[in-house]
Amino acid sequence: MGTLLSVSIALLAGLLMTRAFKPLKLPSVTAYLIAGVLIGPYCVGALGIEGLGFNSHEAVNKLTLISEVALGFIAFSIGNEFVVSDLKKTGKQAVVIAIFEALSATVLVDIALIAVHIAMPDKLTLPQAITLAAIATATAPAATLMVVRQYKAKGPLTKLLLPIVALDDAVCLIVFAISFGVAKTIKVGTTDIISIIVNPIVEIVFSLVLGAVMGWFLTLLEKLFNSNTNRLNLTIAVVFLTASIAMIDFNIGPVHISFSSLLACMMLGTVFCNICSLSHDLMKAADKWTSPLFALFFVISGAELELNVFSDWAIVFIGVIYILSRSIGKYSGASVGSKLMKCEPQICKYLGITLLPQAGVALGMSTVAMELGLEGNLIRNITLFAVLIYELFGPLMTRQALKAAGEIHPIPHEVVNRRSTKLEEAKNKQ
Repeated sequence: MGTLLSVSIALLAGLLMTRAFKPLKLPSVTAYLIAGVLIGPYCVGALGIEGLGFNSHEAVNKLTLISEVALGFIAFSIGNEFVVSDLKKTGKQAVVIAIFEALSATVLVDIALIAVHIAMPDKLTLPQAITLAAIATATAPAATLMVVRQYKAKGPLTKLLLPIVALDDAVCLIVFAISFGVAKTIKVGTTDIISIIVNPIVEIVFSLVLGAVMGWFLTLLEKLFNSNTNRLNLTIAVVFLTASIAMIDFNIGPVHISFSSLLACMMLGTVFCNICSLSHDLMKAADKWTSPLFALFFVISGAELELNVFSDWAIVFIGVIYILSRSIGKYSGASVGSKLMKCEPQICKYLGITLLPQAGVALGMSTVAMELGLEGNLIRNITLFAVLIYELFGPLMTRQALKAAGEIHPIPHEVVNRRSTKLEEAKNKQ
């Protein structure tokens, strides 16, 4: 009962918060996150009243399975953006820009935090600075996708944005593995080539192979069913299966075999939408089914945010430096990359702003950083602080950027008045 009650409270809180924030015209993502914060352990949950919220982070962690499944479907949806015919037009642009924006963020955060280390060596060590700079590469695909969907954004910026967000994950894995390897080398004085080079390559390759195999498997099984309902059930089952397999990790000698759920499910969606003729219909059906799942994901993400990071001035100071330098790096890198690829002016101007949200992938890497021992705690807390700020304000900035680029249009009059129209029709039938 406890878990079911938590799920229902989380979903209700998220939905009611979107209504409360409707006059402010905030993105639903932001409303869900704030709802999560309010029912989390630092607000309503602190009252200790069963059923009113999450009393502890342990209670939130019981719902991590929902987050894993939601991320799988988010990645699956993004995979639909990698249609071969479209990639011939934008593929090169997406790859170049993704590399530029990711590396620019890393370099600028490296410079800024190494300067902090030199000024305050007792507050920030060199391994911590290097690790945080690597984490800066990560972008949150979930928040970006939700904003695009909510406002039905369409245009050259949106078309380029989603592939870049997807590619960002692969770039992030490589940059983090190399940087974190260097950080550990500085700390312990020994170089581990396998951790720095081999393991990240293995993770990327194995994830892509897993996704490709499952995409082919889904296409094969889809042909056995005529019913749209059964085909939708099959799609959901295969995404579940892919996400669960991606949780497996093991060692073969000195090599650590692991998977990225985001990359695997993204590849699943990519292969499926390119080789299945009816993939478009199934993707649309899956998107409708996953709406409450995504809402839960963001409410849970909000509840996971640790507000106690504000109590330490060092974390706040370093966190602000991290946020400012990462934001400048993302924006300038995207702008330079876009101009280099001769993209439209609105892409050069606004793309970088849409890449600011940061969440799950960054938190995952901060967990890995705990291998540094006590130094990992600071990395984790600064990442939590940055995620709190980025997740609350990032979706709003993404919406504003897409709107300024002319890719978000006013809601049609008939949609705004849809409920009143249907009520009037029902009244007339009586």
